[in-house]
Amino acid sequence: MSLIEANKSNFEENIKSGLVLVDFNADWCGPCQIFAPVLEELSKEIPEKILSVNIDDSPEIAEKYSVSSIPCLVIFRDGEEIDRSVGALPKKKVQKLLEKHKR
Repeated sequence: MSLIEANKSNFEENIKSGLVLVDFNADWCGPCQIFAPVLEELSKEIPEKILSVNIDDSPEIAEKYSVSSIPCLVIFRDGEEIDRSVGALPKKKVQKLLEKHKR
């Protein structure tokens, strides 16, 4: 699957079923820019959706989910938040984060 650019028009639809990883980020965020290629690579290797939400373009989504620090990874299952992690992570740690929530 590929990395999906999410915004207010497609966010809810994309998180409503299955296990979904959402990356909250911004263009001006250095760690976000370093972390982006990790998520792009991972999105090609795993079946789960990975969404990218730019908090400057979609502040209402960041506000709804109380995102105050970025990069912020939020894991959803069937539309409900089940986990989160703040800060850029190595690929293996992101994989482990997802693995612990697979059924």
